[in-house]
Amino acid sequence: MLAPRALLALPLAAAICALGGCSAKGSAKAQPPLTTVGTVALTRKPIFRQLTVSSELVPFQEIDIYAKESGYVKQLLVDYGTHVKRNQLLAVLEIPELEVQLQQDEAAIDNEREMVTHAQHEQTRVEAQHNAYHLQYTRLKGVADKTPGLVAQQEVDDSQGKDLAAEAQVEAAQSAVQSAQSQLLQAQAKLQHDRVLFEYSKLYAPFDGVVTQRYANQGTLVQAGTSSSTQVIPIVKLSQDDLFRLVIPVPESSVKFVRLGSRVQVRVPSLDKVVSGRVARFSVDVSQDTRTMHTEVDVPNPTRSLMPGMFAEATLTLEGNNDALAVPLAALDQTAGQASVFLVSPDNRLEERRVQIGFETSSDAEVLSGLAVGDRVVVSDRSGLKPGIEVRPQNADVMEFEAGKQ
Repeated sequence: MLAPRALLALPLAAAICALGGCSAKGSAKAQPPLTTVGTVALTRKPIFRQLTVSSELVPFQEIDIYAKESGYVKQLLVDYGTHVKRNQLLAVLEIPELEVQLQQDEAAIDNEREMVTHAQHEQTRVEAQHNAYHLQYTRLKGVADKTPGLVAQQEVDDSQGKDLAAEAQVEAAQSAVQSAQSQLLQAQAKLQHDRVLFEYSKLYAPFDGVVTQRYANQGTLVQAGTSSSTQVIPIVKLSQDDLFRLVIPVPESSVKFVRLGSRVQVRVPSLDKVVSGRVARFSVDVSQDTRTMHTEVDVPNPTRSLMPGMFAEATLTLEGNNDALAVPLAALDQTAGQASVFLVSPDNRLEERRVQIGFETSSDAEVLSGLAVGDRVVVSDRSGLKPGIEVRPQNADVMEFEAGKQ
């Protein structure tokens, strides 16, 4: 028989064995759980670095149309929103002074024509007279030379004098005809000049466009656009609406990537519309105030859906690669100018790999060396990760981690 103290010790030992574990299996140390990391397998794809700038659509050409001569608006053939073609008549002015001047010019031309005709007739008369005197002198001179003493020398000299005087009259008549013809040409030139001025009473469209402003009404007295008077007002404002300019202030760091003819994606938020344009011109210098280069994009508007003054977002592609090995920015750790990634090896262990990268976009970077297609890089949180540890990789959506960073 067991003593009472021994009987009490048996249940206590059983309880300790139950709590602490009495088997050999219970004596083994528990393993810590593996860390789950989000990974992305690298592939080749097109990536591009872009610059997006907000700007305002302005007409390619926009002008105020002034009158060349002062006058009253006789006809105004356009109004707000009127679409016109090049050389289309916009307005007609009434200029009474020029109308009277044209009548005077025509009368002056008729008078000068009469003067030319009179001078020509006078020239014909003196030429005929000169021919008679010259023939008479020639005959007398011939007889005197052939038969000396038959004709008095005085008579020969008188005939020669009349011949020379008639010849001088012919020259004078010719000069009178030329002078009359010059006066006629001058009168015709004045008529042409005044006709040109009178043609300015008709205002034509210099290019295809739309009337965006009207400043005058029928009967309005408008001053000549060449005058310095403060009362000078234009007739209408004309804007080209089939082509727009979009100004992009390109930062100094991106100037080297700007090329003529480069395509630009233009988004108009108010219309929820995206159109295509091209870099048409740039200033080839950097502003000292803003450190940007004035760059213009031509935006065609064949459907006339775009309107002047609308805001647009221009996206200019600076550089790119159609077949780049791209690594997500979420996978990169860039410290002191050196980039590295955590790479998951085939046996699911972490390896820290230094890489050389090229240009960066908003989501990816171009890999120049250090990685290959198919490599699995960690895009999840890197805190607590160390090279050599075993992890549980899981395919990840890069956008989730980028959103988490924000």
